[in-house]
Amino acid sequence: MQNQNGARLKLLLSMSIFGTIGIFRNYINMPSSFIAMSRGLIGMLFLLLLILVFKKSKICIESIKKNICMLLISGICIGVNWILLFEAYRYTTVSTATLCYYMAPVFVILLSPFVFKERFTLKKAICTLCAILGMLIISGIFGNASASLTGVFLGLGAAVLYASVIMMNKFIKDIRDEEKTLVQLGAAGISLIPYVLLTEPLEFISEASSTSVILLIVVGVLHTGIAYSMYFGSIDKLNVQTVAIFGYIDPVVALVLSTVILHEAFTWVHLIGSLLILGAAFISEIPTKKELK
Repeated sequence: MQNQNGARLKLLLSMSIFGTIGIFRNYINMPSSFIAMSRGLIGMLFLLLLILVFKKSKICIESIKKNICMLLISGICIGVNWILLFEAYRYTTVSTATLCYYMAPVFVILLSPFVFKERFTLKKAICTLCAILGMLIISGIFGNASASLTGVFLGLGAAVLYASVIMMNKFIKDIRDEEKTLVQLGAAGISLIPYVLLTEPLEFISEASSTSVILLIVVGVLHTGIAYSMYFGSIDKLNVQTVAIFGYIDPVVALVLSTVILHEAFTWVHLIGSLLILGAAFISEIPTKKELK
């Protein structure tokens, strides 16, 4: 019981930290691709330090070799996913971008019948339709002028990539969570180096404020290294439903902080769209009596 309480606390803290990343991005005056690259590299170095120095354990090279292709592909997807999400924060509100990003579970539902041969049930169909309706509401089609379609599509693109990472992780076997995350973060950061060098004028580095540099390091260490360590260190000690329910702390924290700190408008339209998306994703993860048998 004590182990489970500790795991719940770690999961609570990690999801709360993930929910604040949009606020931090708002105050970093650097390109999204550079932030994503730095996040991956700093997070990788922190995990490497954690594994080798603090935990004093060895990295199993054989386990990494067995899964190397899927680890690298999923890592690259994580990196591009971060770029799209950070760009979404720039083009629309943090709350709208977060809700778009939270369409990822719905995309997993839609793709599961094709990838994992899972049945597409009536419950899943209703949840999918509700989430899509919520997405349309916050996208501005019903008169919500505060939402930018560019930001919405960037958020949805990030959600598609996140959904693909979730699904790819199901094919990664016999490897510790810390080692898996280490390689994925490294692949995310390293794969973005050529992209940053080819697309971004490096003058922005000398022009960056000290506040941006400090916040970038915080995002790399706290939001990536520490948060991912706590997240993966807790999920193996808790049941799937507990992990799923705690997952809703992330968007709720993001919605509240964007309203309180950034003073973003949160109207009844946002509320209805939020309830449809988060409610649909939540209900879709509750197993029926038949699924429990």
